[in-house]
Amino acid sequence: MSNGLIANISKLRSFNFQRWIAEHEHLLRPPVNNKLIWEDADLMVTVVGGPNERYDYHDDPVEEFFYQYKGNAFLRMMTANGPEDLQLKEGDIFLLPAHVRHSPQRPEEGSICLVIEPKRPDGEKDAFEWYCQSCHQLVQRIEVQLQNIAKDLPPVFGQFAAFSEQQRTCRHCGEVHPVGRRPSAQGGTA
Repeated sequence: MSNGLIANISKLRSFNFQRWIAEHEHLLRPPVNNKLIWEDADLMVTVVGGPNERYDYHDDPVEEFFYQYKGNAFLRMMTANGPEDLQLKEGDIFLLPAHVRHSPQRPEEGSICLVIEPKRPDGEKDAFEWYCQSCHQLVQRIEVQLQNIAKDLPPVFGQFAAFSEQQRTCRHCGEVHPVGRRPSAQGGTA
């Protein structure tokens, strides 16, 4: 019978986070942009680098903790009034509630964010949504059992990119959602 105590700490190790970033810096740039620190933990502890360009909004079934370690970024969140931006300045932390549609925007090259969230129980799905760039109505939603951000997201984005123009057309205003790069004029508030 176990008393809940570990035998000893011989298998537990701390490490220098700055050194870890330097060793994995090549993965924190496009096209990968992120690296999971521990593969076998109950938390997904991910380091994400910039720059990036995203059109999608993540519907996460759990809370997400953000620590903007280096540089600046912002979370574009879809609201009832359209997109709004929450600034993440270097050194900022933020706890995002579950199911808040958000699109992390990291325009600065070399920016780094630490994102921590629980692994999902079997059957609990994340979703990625694309909203019309003009009227902000939902155009598409793809659900996925998320286990590893670096491995599970590229197929989702590939699936959206493979949608026909008709499947990317807003049913409310008729605008076609782009697949490629974000236009320079971005909506939302600062």
